[in-house]
Amino acid sequence: MSRVISVHEYHLKPGVDPAAFEAALARAKNSGLLQLPGLERVHFVKGLRGKRRGQYAAIWIYRSREEWEKLWGKVDRPIPPEHYPENWKKWEQEILAPFLDRDPDKIDFTSYEEL
Repeated sequence: MSRVISVHEYHLKPGVDPAAFEAALARAKNSGLLQLPGLERVHFVKGLRGKRRGQYAAIWIYRSREEWEKLWGKVDRPIPPEHYPENWKKWEQEILAPFLDRDPDKIDFTSYEEL
């Protein structure tokens, strides 16, 4: 089965210290908060060139579509936020929300199925 790769785009609020945001990402990753069933790894990235230069994103790599769907629901029937894993709720509300210019559940993202 193919892996699923989700790219989440993060837009910081005006006035947010990028170093503080980067430190929060590192703390979350190192604390184990981002351990999810089927998640192989996560990469936090900052744009070097192109449309999102200087902006942040996360690349989430899941072992398979089946495992991704167990967490997030079917493509045409995503699970509602109240059913997210508890550590994901904490990630969104305690780590991301203070820095982002929108609700963490309203970010721009695209999930891809590996060919």
